[in-house]
Amino acid sequence: MRSMVRIYELSGGCSMIERNRIFVNGAWVPSTGTETLTVINPVTEEPVATIPAGTAEDVDKAARAAAAAFPAWSRTTVDERIAMLDKLATLTAERADEITRAIVSEIGQPARIAHESQAAAAVEDLRSIAESLPSVVWHEQVGNTIVTREPAGVVAAITPWNGPMRMVCMKAGAALAAGCTVVLKGTEVAPLSSFIFAEMVASAGLPDGVFNLVSGTGPDVGEALVTHPMVDMVSLTGSVRAGRRVMELASQQVKKVALELGGKSANIILEDADLQRAIEVGIEDAFRNSGQVCGGLSRVLVPRSRLAEAEQIAVRAAQSYVLGDPYDPATTLGPVANATQRQRIREYIHSGLEDGARLLTGGTEAPDGLDRGFFVRPTVFSGDNNTRIAREEIFGPVVVIIPFDDEDDAFRIANDTQYGLAGAIWAADDDRARALATRLRAGRIRINGSAINPRAPHGGFKLSGIGREFGRYGIEEYLEYKSIG
Repeated sequence: MRSMVRIYELSGGCSMIERNRIFVNGAWVPSTGTETLTVINPVTEEPVATIPAGTAEDVDKAARAAAAAFPAWSRTTVDERIAMLDKLATLTAERADEITRAIVSEIGQPARIAHESQAAAAVEDLRSIAESLPSVVWHEQVGNTIVTREPAGVVAAITPWNGPMRMVCMKAGAALAAGCTVVLKGTEVAPLSSFIFAEMVASAGLPDGVFNLVSGTGPDVGEALVTHPMVDMVSLTGSVRAGRRVMELASQQVKKVALELGGKSANIILEDADLQRAIEVGIEDAFRNSGQVCGGLSRVLVPRSRLAEAEQIAVRAAQSYVLGDPYDPATTLGPVANATQRQRIREYIHSGLEDGARLLTGGTEAPDGLDRGFFVRPTVFSGDNNTRIAREEIFGPVVVIIPFDDEDDAFRIANDTQYGLAGAIWAADDDRARALATRLRAGRIRINGSAINPRAPHGGFKLSGIGREFGRYGIEEYLEYKSIG
């Protein structure tokens, strides 16, 4: 079932998408509000869509619908929920080109990369959840007691703009797999994917009220969701500031929360590692999605004896990126999400210079030939761990190279951060690197460039959040234990 959507032409041949309904209790209905929010294309700096600015009254209707649907949905079988996830995965695959176009228009990610890392990856996320569902231990005997795991209830899912479709699939998919019902507040910066997901939910035949979508801002819709008495759990991916606000509001009713927040991850390259490969792979990881990734390896830790060599490799890697038209196959790096984000990144680059870090490449100027669009030059600094650019999450294509004196110094620097989301260790021997992983206080650690396993847990320590996503671990976040006997 398609939502009420209107596409019309603007001057200059550009098209505009108007989404004028929210999805509540199995139907596309008008918002009770009268305002709309405008989506800006970060490549052209022009509007590409409008969505309803939802209200607390919309949230109330959606939460009540989800609460009414919960008893029946929570009693569905694992096989029934697997079938639902498989349908959603198939529908996502069928609409991959549409999803890709939406993401390109919303966040400017190059089309080829968006198709792989957002549309195709969302299909794999849903399939991974379906395949992981049977591995959850739903009942076990502990002495004379039966211990069961049951769905937490109504989930408020609040998703970010840097992974519009994937984060919706990961949160809503895992919550629905657990037997929870969902009210989604998709990001207002890149909201089109959340509307497509709601259409796919309707097409998949989910019962009314099991999934609901209310678009809007954090202060209006997000906070109304977090504080609604019929919402049992809140799952947020966002900034530390947003996570703190969710915890503050949720604590008033002692709600369960899952928070995936920021990171300042270290790429530790030991003396005997392949320096060139480690830096090139690390830069590629840090510059994913124009550096707008919470787990990006934005601190590059290298032996002091190899600092000059590391700087040269990093500069070549950063300068190899091509910025421009997202539909040009040659483009490998898109803009950042909006003007505010670009200004924030430029201020961090200024702070790096003020703190005495050496700018090796990049900077605050617009890239050559790109006076339009929210583009940022791929930027590499060389400095120490005491600068703001080494301690705070920048969320842009900026890395800092930091030298260390010995192995102990490397892990001291890596752990000297308020975050703990991800990290990487490079050494000549995989087993040695894995053994050293116990010294790194982070939730996901890659060894010698190993691929990210979508069935292994993703999440962090300290300010990086609470809880885990991916595989059965992501499903288990939406479950509660019950002892019987």
